[in-house]
Amino acid sequence: MNKHSWLSLSQGDARPFYIQVIQQIKQRVAVGDLAPGTELPSIRQLAADLRVSVITIKRAYLELEREGVIETRQGKCSVVAARSGLTASIQQAELREHLQQAAKLGRLLGHSKTEMQRQISEAFEQAKEEQG
Repeated sequence: MNKHSWLSLSQGDARPFYIQVIQQIKQRVAVGDLAPGTELPSIRQLAADLRVSVITIKRAYLELEREGVIETRQGKCSVVAARSGLTASIQQAELREHLQQAAKLGRLLGHSKTEMQRQISEAFEQAKEEQG
């Protein structure tokens, strides 16, 4: 078990490892587990802990930096960016991605837009009831 157990990579996941790292870091930022200013493990340390190449983690960190999710301090460390609205924008992107996947599945199953809206509304109400 590595000390960054909040990150786990799956061979069974069709996505490349660097994409899995990106998605998991974004999810942790979105739910508040990684607050602005939180220091991330070094590229070398995370690569060793996850048993992947340094290039894999470097690619993930570069993409996260390009997207404004993290900031890298030259020769020091990478931290979660303290950008205003970062959490909200990640949450919106995550929701949009899931809704697009649901819409694609609905279309494949032959559902109309009206039927999809009805099902999303029902799912929303059920989630609201479950949350109390």
